[in-house]
Amino acid sequence: MSHLPRIAGMVLAVLLLALPGAGIKAQGVTQGGALPGPLPILPANNWWNLDISAAPVDPASTTTINWISATRALHPDFGGDEEPGNPSNPAIYGFPYCVVPGTTPLEPITFMEYGSQSDAGAPNRPAGYPIPVAARSGTKWIEGGQIATTPIGGADRHMLIIDRDNRLLFELYHTHWNSTLSRWEAGSAAAWPLDTNHRRPDTWTSADAAGLAIFPGLVRYDEVLSATAAVGAVPIRHAFRMTTRATNGRVWPASHTAGSTTNAPPMGARFRLKASKNISAVTPQARVMFQAMKTYGLIVADNGSDFYIQGTYDTRWDNGVLNPAFAALRASDFEMVQLGFGAPAAEVAEWRNHAAPRKSGELASW
Repeated sequence: MSHLPRIAGMVLAVLLLALPGAGIKAQGVTQGGALPGPLPILPANNWWNLDISAAPVDPASTTTINWISATRALHPDFGGDEEPGNPSNPAIYGFPYCVVPGTTPLEPITFMEYGSQSDAGAPNRPAGYPIPVAARSGTKWIEGGQIATTPIGGADRHMLIIDRDNRLLFELYHTHWNSTLSRWEAGSAAAWPLDTNHRRPDTWTSADAAGLAIFPGLVRYDEVLSATAAVGAVPIRHAFRMTTRATNGRVWPASHTAGSTTNAPPMGARFRLKASKNISAVTPQARVMFQAMKTYGLIVADNGSDFYIQGTYDTRWDNGVLNPAFAALRASDFEMVQLGFGAPAAEVAEWRNHAAPRKSGELASW
């Protein structure tokens, strides 16, 4: 098959990203910048990019969906500014991210919570994270949009950084610039090589509760735009990050546990939009996202609001269109696929030891 349509679509997406409002600057530090190829992020056989359309349904699917509530509506946990046009309110919806060149100086991180499970830097590289100096005092570098000196409070305050030249992803949790001590602090952090299927050691967290990378599971405006292009359309080819109000253990690909609530899904559980769900009448943007939910599904990666789907901060999102489209989907339109589906044989025993307790006969066979 010719690769020209795919290339055309990718070029179109990059060109459109360069339009005003997209946050693109040539070869420097960019907020919401163009990503290094190839896409999707991480190898094609990574768990975020796994086709689960033919995966068996897990025996506990109905029980888990009922625990969530079959009538629970989906919600897009992403968008633009909370108050567009009001510079005095930096609050945003979705995860901001920045793309930096490989020459960006590395900043040491002082870990305040999970230092023993965090990465001091990227593998085989000097310690430190390439945090732009502008992030110390600027807005919209950190989840929530507030400046880095803002007290953590109850916010997650994730920071996502892509080193485009060295093909590395850096993610931090509870990110804070301590201006008194002139240092960056974080609750935890992880560095991810983009060309490998690097997984956290079992029991380790990352910048996310499940121990997974965050950025590869976010819905991005540029990929939705590319998927709806008239020429060279490229479908979204990865799963989306989702949350539920509680979790119960963990299964592959998750490495970390953050709860033991009976009947709740484990970290790493995958939900798939049922193949029978008719999505032909929704908007083109919603359709490409919903198709990805059928093909790649949703992965539970954190405790939060039930069936909230995460994406990037981008002022081009139209929540007046997104919110009702997502709300038309209910939890009953989804099914939980076989827990641990796609796990390498060598890792099956590892995650089964930490999966949620199940009734006799409910443990999937391998």
